[in-house]
Amino acid sequence: MNDPVLNALAGRAGLFWADEASIDAFLAPAAGEAAHALLFFSGAAAPRPETSDVAAVLPEILRAFAGRLRGAIVAPEAEARLKGRFQVYVTPSLCVTRGGEPVAVLPKILDWSDYLGRIEAALQPQAPILSEAKGPRTVFTFSQGANR
Repeated sequence: MNDPVLNALAGRAGLFWADEASIDAFLAPAAGEAAHALLFFSGAAAPRPETSDVAAVLPEILRAFAGRLRGAIVAPEAEARLKGRFQVYVTPSLCVTRGGEPVAVLPKILDWSDYLGRIEAALQPQAPILSEAKGPRTVFTFSQGANR
């Protein structure tokens, strides 16, 4: 990966690079590893102003949840193919997973207290897995007026 922000983040925080070939192996925790993971969808292929902000707080989030959460950067070239699987529709986003399933998506940059509260909720055993989108929630129909 040639993105300097992501390369620095991966080196500084020791994050795993995930793509389609490696994501499932990463998400399956080894003995003694946390069952939950935090995936960083950076949007680096089409940079957003918030990408650097989220990259800056990601190591702090992992420190705050040390031993309970593992981290990975989704390779920018794999993001488009993995976003739907993890219910990520906006980049940058952080996705909390349990095993291979998403339990929370945190888009853009948030307040620190929002990160702490939402991630803590996602780490609870009763946190529901995000269901796949089933289509639009609102359907618009148009009809023509009768004999105007």
